[in-house]
Amino acid sequence: MKAIWHNMVIAESTHTIVIGRQHYFPPETVKREVLRPSAMHTVSPLEGEASYYSINVDGHVNLHAAWYYPHPSPEAAQIRYYITFREDISITE
Repeated sequence: MKAIWHNMVIAESTHTIVIGRQHYFPPETVKREVLRPSAMHTVSPLEGEASYYSINVDGHVNLHAAWYYPHPSPEAAQIRYYITFREDISITE
């Protein structure tokens, strides 16, 4: 799977974890140079507390467009630190 934004592949992996419609990418498969830490946090009853990144590609910024769970709930332990993207990031095979 590939995550693409502004014609740049920002993540690519053959081993994503799918929960619902979200593909979670292993952290080492995401281009860290496009991620900017965000102060945003949300809580999901299934996964736990999410931490966010904004994405910056060639000066185009997409606020809070990626997130991960540093301390997921026990039921979602397999996605610890895996990164997923908002629906305006194209996910393709």
